[in-house]
Amino acid sequence: MASTGGSRRLLIAFQGERGAYSESAVYKYFGGSAEPKPCRSFREVFEEVKRGRADFGVVPIENSIEGSVNQVYDLFLEYDLKVCGEVILKIEHCLIANPGADLNSIRVIYSHPQALAQCRSFLENLGCEMISTYDTAGSVKMIKEKRMKDAGAIAGERAAEIYGMSILARGIADNPNNYTRFFVISGDDAPPTGNDKTSIIFSTKHVPGALYRALGEFATRNINLTKIESRPTKQRPWEYNFYLDFEGHRTEERCREALEGLRGKAVFVKILGSYPKAREPEGV
Repeated sequence: MASTGGSRRLLIAFQGERGAYSESAVYKYFGGSAEPKPCRSFREVFEEVKRGRADFGVVPIENSIEGSVNQVYDLFLEYDLKVCGEVILKIEHCLIANPGADLNSIRVIYSHPQALAQCRSFLENLGCEMISTYDTAGSVKMIKEKRMKDAGAIAGERAAEIYGMSILARGIADNPNNYTRFFVISGDDAPPTGNDKTSIIFSTKHVPGALYRALGEFATRNINLTKIESRPTKQRPWEYNFYLDFEGHRTEERCREALEGLRGKAVFVKILGSYPKAREPEGV
C-alpha cells in the first residue's frame, strides 16, 4: 500500500464514475485517505498519470470470468508508464433502481457490457431489455439523474449508497467467483519486497521454436510464469506480442539474467514493471 509521504492526499485516476469498481480498488489499495479522480476512459487515466495530474492510476487488467482487458494492455505499448502494484477485488453485482421501484416495474437495464454478460441468467429471467453503457456506476448515476422509474442498473452496492438508490437484488451474477485484478500505474515501479511479480511485453521472430526458446530463459532458471497470452501486434497480420507475468523482481539476479537472455532471443522486450504480489482474497 502506498504512503502519502505527508499531509497531501494522493490523487488517484480511475476509469468510471464515483462508485465504480475501479474506485473501490483505489480505496482497497491506497486506503481511505486517497482522493479518487474519475476519468472517462482508460486512455485518460494513462494521460493523467503521464502529465502529472494524478499521482497514480488504477486500471483493470483482467477478470476471472471475462479474461484480459485488452485495451489496457494495448495502452502499455503506447505509454512509458510502469506497473508499481496490483490489487484483486471481488465483484458483487447488484440490481439498482430509483427508490419506489420494484422488480415488476423494471423494463430496461443498463450497465457495462461485461456486467450484463456476467448476469445474463438473472436478466433473461426478468425478460428486460439490456442496454450497454461505458460504466457500471455511471449507469446508476444516469437513471437517477433522468428519473427513470422503469429502468435499473447493474453495479456494486457502493454505487447505490453514493447516489441514494435502492437495491432490488444482490449477488445476481451467474458465477459468484468473480474477481478483477487491477494494476496500479505510475512513472516508476516498486522496489523489491521479496514477494514480487514482474510484467513484460515481448515479441519473437516468426519462425518455428522462437517462443519455446524465449520461454526457456525462465524455465532454466526455475522462474515461475503466472500468466502468458498473446495479442496481435496490429502491424502485420498473424504476428503477436506476448504478455507475460512471472514471479520475482526484475532486479533479482536470476530475473535479470532471464530478461537479458530473452533480449537475445526476442525482437522486442518492454518491462512493464515489478511490484508486490497482491494478497489473494479469501475463497480464491
